[in-house]
Amino acid sequence: MRALDAKLIRDLRHIWLQALAIALVIGSGVAMTIMSLGMLHSLEETRAAFYDRYRFADVFASVKRAPEQLRARIAEIPGVAQVETRILAGVMLDIAGMDEPARGLLVSVPDRGAPLLNALHIREGRPIAAGRGEEAVLDEAFALAHGLHPGDRIAALVNGRKRTLDVVGIALSPEYIYTLGPGAIMPDNKRFGVIWVGRDMLASAFDLEGAFNGVSMTLLRNAGEAEIIATVDRLLAPYGGTGAYGREDQMSHWFVSNELSQLRSMSWIVSPIFLGVAAFLLHIVLSRLVTIERGQIGLLKAFGYSGVAVGWHYAKLALAIVAGGILMGYAAGTWLGRGLAEMYAEFFHFPFLYYRPDPGVFVWTAAVSVAIGLSGALGAARRAVSLPPAVAMMPAAPPAYGTSRIERLGLKLRLPHAMRMVLRQILRRPGRAGVTTLGIALATALLVSSMFMIDTIDFMLDVQFNMINRQDLTVSLTDARSASILADFRAMPGVMQAEGARVAAVRIGHGHLSRRTGLIGLSPGADLGRLLDADLRPVTPPPRGMALSGTLARVLGVGVGDRVTVEALEGRRLVRDVPVTEVVEQFLGSSAFMDRKALNRLMGEGDLISIVYVQADATRQAILYRALKDAPSVAGVTVEAAALQSFRDTLAENMLLMNTFNIAFASLIAFGVVYNSARISLSERGHELASLRVLGFTRAEVSWILLGEFAAITLAALPPGLGLGYGLAWFMSVMFETELFRFPVVIERATYGFSALVVAG
Repeated sequence: MRALDAKLIRDLRHIWLQALAIALVIGSGVAMTIMSLGMLHSLEETRAAFYDRYRFADVFASVKRAPEQLRARIAEIPGVAQVETRILAGVMLDIAGMDEPARGLLVSVPDRGAPLLNALHIREGRPIAAGRGEEAVLDEAFALAHGLHPGDRIAALVNGRKRTLDVVGIALSPEYIYTLGPGAIMPDNKRFGVIWVGRDMLASAFDLEGAFNGVSMTLLRNAGEAEIIATVDRLLAPYGGTGAYGREDQMSHWFVSNELSQLRSMSWIVSPIFLGVAAFLLHIVLSRLVTIERGQIGLLKAFGYSGVAVGWHYAKLALAIVAGGILMGYAAGTWLGRGLAEMYAEFFHFPFLYYRPDPGVFVWTAAVSVAIGLSGALGAARRAVSLPPAVAMMPAAPPAYGTSRIERLGLKLRLPHAMRMVLRQILRRPGRAGVTTLGIALATALLVSSMFMIDTIDFMLDVQFNMINRQDLTVSLTDARSASILADFRAMPGVMQAEGARVAAVRIGHGHLSRRTGLIGLSPGADLGRLLDADLRPVTPPPRGMALSGTLARVLGVGVGDRVTVEALEGRRLVRDVPVTEVVEQFLGSSAFMDRKALNRLMGEGDLISIVYVQADATRQAILYRALKDAPSVAGVTVEAAALQSFRDTLAENMLLMNTFNIAFASLIAFGVVYNSARISLSERGHELASLRVLGFTRAEVSWILLGEFAAITLAALPPGLGLGYGLAWFMSVMFETELFRFPVVIERATYGFSALVVAG
């Protein structure tokens, strides 16, 4: 073994705890990168395989009622590969042991043979048999939520008639990886499910023999999707088409894509913090080691070792520490990634989801970590290279002692001796104290920025469910009805207040930008479903213009006073120019709002409503649920309290897991920074502290002189750390913002206090 290699091993044994602390910080950054990018790769690969194997469509369209002969004309469109028509219908479900009504989406499948597109992966049981109209296949998530298996039966209100469906199979579909009920923002598998039934049964129930109300198609490679969608819209418009859309706008695919983008953002935000702190730690440890080993460096050069060889020796020391961190990060990242995959499997319903990170992620992460490690060792290695042997073998110049400027300001007479020693040590090396403070501040910032999501989501839910949607129930009607139907709802048992609203599918455009969304018409003076401005004050629905959510306004690049083009995707499909008169607050979703009567005028229709907001007597809700289940005009009921609880339950598990990771990682950063700085300070001041013991200082007093320095640095690091945390939280809120969610920066005082206590501890 070469002499320098033997020295390298001895150095590592001498500083093994400091090296371990640095390796743990590096490992944390590597683990976060492996976990997030590995999960990202696994989800993308799994989704692509599922889509390909089960023939997920590229374009979808809905229509009121179109003749089956239209299918051939759609298939003739240049670029269309395959076409399949079907029937879809929303129904009410009556589940045994469940008071409130559940909602179901009936999707037709061929009575003979498998679907051409959006095929089913049967998990249990069998597909529907030909000629058995009452058979059904359930979505797996809905079946698991209710403990349903093949052989069970469920009741459904199909077009006003109660029918009993025989469950023969449990399945998954690429079209419903992420299942959301109408108007929902989070999955609620207990209250909404997809049910596949024979087409003949649905056609008979909804008078759609020889017709369809849904069509999906796949496209040839390099086909022009926009042109095909425009052609499909022209063909379907006379039959009540509501606008074709591509895979990117399909609800399940859109939600999964948003989650993938957030995973990508997380890997680019958090990992650099860990690797940056690791570079700083390597710098201070190796710099101190070079200072301590000045004499050894001089002897090595005197015996013929070149400056490059000595510098490479210290670079190899850094690489050995980095290698240990990389290996720990690989192991931890793979383990955490598998745990994350299990969590995602509960929300994204794939027939398989294996955590198989791309080998390129490991290579790329290792390369970045090595580069960071070498950058941290660069300063120390340069000093080792540039030290002349004669200078290196001389003792280093002693530090300058004397009264500091702060002491000259009058603090000299007020501070005890131990405190003055602590203060002088900090002021003697302000650069080192500054970078130590920065490292601890980064740990504090990481904690604040990870925990702010809990405060933000609590605030968002309070605004959404207590200030905007103040109803107990949201009742969806089978189709738009006269507003006079409100009298029927107000007469139902347990109804204390009922308000009507109209929701219309529209495409809103400005210049070359456009978005499909729901245009919601609210009643003037509405008390249950309200609009709020940016200051969370109630806003009256504009009688002659349109209010846009802040997210939608930013996407379209418009503000108050601009005009947008509104194309109705239902009814007479009128196109109007409408001024934007208000930008309102909406954290969940991106919708547009109008006065209800103004919306009906825009649609060219009478005073219609399509949803009813209900405030109910809590003591009579069970009776009200039974009445709603039997109402033929009701397509579905959303219980707001249940939706809120589902949202909280879903996020609680996610946030608990991620916060556990972040608390552990932030603690590692704080520990690594303080421990390495303390060991260096102890090695520098060993003779000084021993002299104090000889002079009669107690062990507690000597310990205070050493540890008081880091107590002072930690306390000094907390305020800037909390400020950095707010800034990082703001940056994360910008990076995580999508058209579905907008995260305001809300950080409670308890979050600041908890973060400070964890880091100080």
